[in-house]
Amino acid sequence: MTYRIFLVEDDHSIASGLQHQLEQWDFEVQVVQNFRGVLTECTAFDPHLILMDIMLPCYDGYHWCREIRRVSEVPIIFLSSASDNLNLIMAVNMGGDDFIAKPFDWNVLLTKIQALLRRTYDFGGQAALLEHRGAVLNPSDAVLTYQGMRMELTKNEYRILQALLEQKGKVVSRETLMERLWATDSFVDENTLTVNVNRLRKKLDKAGLHDFIRTKVGMGYLIEQE
Repeated sequence: MTYRIFLVEDDHSIASGLQHQLEQWDFEVQVVQNFRGVLTECTAFDPHLILMDIMLPCYDGYHWCREIRRVSEVPIIFLSSASDNLNLIMAVNMGGDDFIAKPFDWNVLLTKIQALLRRTYDFGGQAALLEHRGAVLNPSDAVLTYQGMRMELTKNEYRILQALLEQKGKVVSRETLMERLWATDSFVDENTLTVNVNRLRKKLDKAGLHDFIRTKVGMGYLIEQE
């Protein structure tokens, strides 16, 4: 299978270099042409993954991430020289899946792209339903069902919940969760995991699943046995 990657980068030399390298790795690549019509071009191309710069003409990458998230859960990796913690947290809050600082190592970029594609499109390989307190997580479609309600989860929310339910009654370390989400804990700030867990907790609380995930300070998170 050839994966399609949509590249949103306004620096022509960087965009050309990325396109060439990605095509060498057997990806099909389309570079955005109209920075006022990023969503339109993205929808038409129907990519498996998006590489998104933050500083762009007209509207920034955060804006386009929000717009894309209204219609799609396609994985988005932010690429930016603005690599401080604030931008990293903003990227996750806006719906991004990962963040790579410029200048980046080609091998790191390839590893992260491959890991994200594998995690995103390999849901079907897992079949067992996971249940706790009447809430059922279906790994085949990444949906949590509770009292007749279906809760759509982002990929990161799904992976966090899946990891905790698979180890129900045991503490899952932050390092383990970071490895599960990003295939490495070396390039991701811990605040990024906290943001994802807090967002998942709010979604669970809203559905009536209060204190579903507990924190063990200095250790990690767990879902307690009933």
